[in-house]
Order: sequence, then structure tokens, then C-alpha cells
Amino acid sequence: MPVPRRQLPGAAYDYVLDPARIALRPARPRDGARLLVYDRRRQTVVVDTFRQLAKYLPPQAVLVFNDTKVVPARVVARKSTGGRLVLLVTAWTAHRLTVLADRAIAAGQVLSIQSHHFRVIGQRGSTFTLRPLRRLNVLALLTRHGRMPLPPYLHRSPLSEAERQQAYQTVFARTAGSVAAPTASLHFTRRLVQSLRRHGVATTTVTLHVGLGTFAPLTRERLRSGTLHQEHYAITRATAARLNQYRRAGRPIIAVGTTAARTLESAVRRGKIVPGHGITDIFIRPGYRWTMVDGLITNFHVPRSSLLMLVAAMVGRKQVLKLYAQARRRQFRFLSFGDGMLIK
Repeated sequence: MPVPRRQLPGAAYDYVLDPARIALRPARPRDGARLLVYDRRRQTVVVDTFRQLAKYLPPQAVLVFNDTKVVPARVVARKSTGGRLVLLVTAWTAHRLTVLADRAIAAGQVLSIQSHHFRVIGQRGSTFTLRPLRRLNVLALLTRHGRMPLPPYLHRSPLSEAERQQAYQTVFARTAGSVAAPTASLHFTRRLVQSLRRHGVATTTVTLHVGLGTFAPLTRERLRSGTLHQEHYAITRATAARLNQYRRAGRPIIAVGTTAARTLESAVRRGKIVPGHGITDIFIRPGYRWTMVDGLITNFHVPRSSLLMLVAAMVGRKQVLKLYAQARRRQFRFLSFGDGMLIK
């Protein structure tokens, strides 16, 4: 018997998402996507497009993007018995791969991807750890033989596979490592960024490699522990110095997407951004005290998700559900290729 929706984890952040509101292709051009602007101080809502974003940003705003690049992390593997299985590589080093598999794999079994062989050395739930039998460049292997792991609902998109993969990459994509796109940045074109800079808006990038856990359903364990899946992030010395300078000057810092917001909040120490590489499992939800992020640009997320809770940490649970209700009434498009919202 299915669990009633009101008893599911995160039920306080539930809403009914009409499948017809799920975008199956991005706006053309991308900066033509619709934008819902919520001013927290005035408690007002304005609807426009991303092309007009400069009109609504606070004076001297700083936009922080995530420059991660989605890798073609879905690959076909073969068992030593000849059986075929599909793997999603979620993390890797030269000596170890973490994968999700579409079927069970026995410990000690050897798998092959093209001419490369891997031994299964560990399992935790549906996640398996593989060790290459010889050193290899994992990213090169995935780039040559993998496919981009698009969200399942995008397989209904009218776009071709090549068009979907191109549309699912941001114009900032530079550092390979994600299995999902930082979708709030998908609305930005080079033309829009240049226009923002002409209006005095500063832009910079951080890196957070998005794992599938970002989009995994909430569990009671996550809610109890107050932590999420682990994800790797990086901030260069130059970027940290710029952000700290902007903060000292009182310029409002707007995170473009929940991943950029989590990166900034994870890297703060005593009110300053600390450069370097790190791992974060930060769970931002109502009650969280923001230290670096003053505003947020974000897409419309699935019900009962940690992403929706992060947005609620900025405006409150009741208000975020009201904003989502407005977006549905106004026929906004939801999820990865959908429209977006500015909270300032």
C-alpha cells in the first residue's frame, strides 16, 4: 500500500506539479525564459524575462555562477559472463570509481568498459565501488564512451539526443565533474552576461560538482541528521579575494542556483570566503542563518526536495509555497529546462 503524501518525508514542502508544467526544452533563446521576481523587503512579485534581469537586481550586485561541466557519465559495461549492465559513474579518481548500477553486481566480479577492466571491491545499497585493474584516465574514458545522464523526464523531450546534451550544458561549463547541470545558469547567454556587466553587475564563478544526491528524494535520516550527500567544491584564491572584497564593500552577493549557494555558505570561515578544495554536506533549510548569500536566482524544483527547502530558508516555507502557487497559476514552466525566480 503506498504511503499517503502527507506522511512522506518533507511533506510540509509538498505541492502538486502538473506534468504539463514540466519543461521538455529550454526557452529559445535561453534568456527569453520567464522570470518571477520576489522582493522580500517590499513583498512584491513582478513577472518578466531573464533578458530584463538587470532591471531587478540590487545596485552593484555580484552574481556567482557554478562553472561545473556535466560529464557523459552513463556507460555500458559487460560482466565476465557476457551480461550487459548500465553504470552511472558518480565519482572517480585514477584508482577508484563510485557507480550506480541498473542491476546487482557481486563483490569481486570483474567488469569491462570497452578494453578497460574493473573489479567490484565494495557495495553500499545500490552504490558500488570499482577499482581499475590498471591505471587509466577516467574522464577520457567517459568522454569517449559515455552518454550524458539526463533527468528521466527529458527523455520525452522533442529535442534530439545531441540537442538535449548541448542544451543541458551552461555557457559557464568549464570544470568537468558533474552528473547533473546547475540548472539556474541555463537561462544565461553570453549576450545577457555582457549586458549585465554593462549595467555594473559583477560576475564570478565557483565550482561544485553536482551529484545525483542533489535530486534524490528526502529521507527521514537526512531530515534527522541535518546533512545531505557529499559533494566536492573548489574556489580559487583570486575568486575568494574578489568575493571578500565585494563583501567588505557592501555589494549584495546573489547566488545563481542552489549549488552556488551551498558552495559559498560551505566555504565561509569567520565571515570570509576561504579558497581551496573541500567537501560539503551542508543542508540549508528554514532556520539556517545565511552568512554570505544575500539573494538567489533559482529554478522551480520538485516537491518535497532539499532544493525547495533551501529556497524556503531564504523566504520561509509558507512564502515559498505561495510563490510556487503563483508560478503555477501564471503557467510558468518547471524543473531543469523551465523558468526561474529571483529572490532579492
